Amino acid sequence: MKQRIGLALSIGLPALVVAAALFIVGCGGAPAPLEAAALAAAPPPPGDTGRAVRLTGTVEAVRASTVMVPRLAGQSVNTLTITYLARAGTRVNVGDVLVEFDPQEQQRIALDRQSEVVDLDGQIQRRRSDQEIARSRDDTELTAAEHDVERSRLATLNNRFLPRIDAETNTLANEQAQARFDQLRKTYELKRKAAVADLKILDIRRERSDRAREYAEGNSRLMTVRATFAGIVVSKSTFKGSGMADVQEGDQVRPGLPVLDIVDPTSMQVRGRVNQADIGLIAVGQPATIRLDAYPELAFDGRVELLAPLAVTSSMSAKVRSFTVLVSIRGNSPQLMPDLTASVDLGKSGSR
Repeated sequence: MKQRIGLALSIGLPALVVAAALFIVGCGGAPAPLEAAALAAAPPPPGDTGRAVRLTGTVEAVRASTVMVPRLAGQSVNTLTITYLARAGTRVNVGDVLVEFDPQEQQRIALDRQSEVVDLDGQIQRRRSDQEIARSRDDTELTAAEHDVERSRLATLNNRFLPRIDAETNTLANEQAQARFDQLRKTYELKRKAAVADLKILDIRRERSDRAREYAEGNSRLMTVRATFAGIVVSKSTFKGSGMADVQEGDQVRPGLPVLDIVDPTSMQVRGRVNQADIGLIAVGQPATIRLDAYPELAFDGRVELLAPLAVTSSMSAKVRSFTVLVSIRGNSPQLMPDLTASVDLGKSGSR
């Protein structure tokens, strides 16, 4: 009897399972194979995955400006001497002096060029007066030569009534007067051209001196650099001797060298990079939490503001690429300063 019951169960249970499966499929209770595959392959929207993303980057000011040694116009100056430099960490307002360079050399050049301009103005006036006198003298001489030609021509009209020797003398005198007049007329034109060229040379010299004076005066104004917005002074380093050191008062610096930065501490951000494999997990508007490595107890809320559209190739391998990410920081703190390293934890994306 027991054997019969066991045999019936072994045959009936598989049949019931098959019947139940056919009933469920007929009622539409299970997804079709293609629909199930599509649901499994659909990627989650950016930032909405459960995978945590942490970035590392550097804190920087949204608004910052670098003060550099000015490049002087019209001069090839090797170095400038710093006479005043705002201390690092100092808060400055609009118009406050950040750095001053020694202006004495530029002031001396401006005064020397001004003296040259005044002297050349006097030379030009004297030269013009001399040329007017010379022109009047040449005009008189040319008129006299023209009259001599006319008198000698009139004298030749009587040659037929005079002896041959006197007639030849009159003809020779007329030819000499005509030759002298032609020579004076050509010389007169050359003298006028030379006079114009002489004045042009003086005008060019004056223009150069005046331009050098303007350059020197403009360079003198560049010797004082003022703040264009309120912020905090951040010192810069340069190579001195055998190592790097901060720029200080009294240093002789080359044009184009960065001297200091002024940053606006009211608006800060973190600049970081994300690997190309994680780019799909980040979106603009995504909330973030920022922590400073130097002050781990501080935490700031933030937001992804920019995701670079182009990747940057890694210096280690051309196959590794990363994207630049800018995360704004809400709030501020005295410890929140530029160039500090920070970590950024990204949450789910907000509205975009």
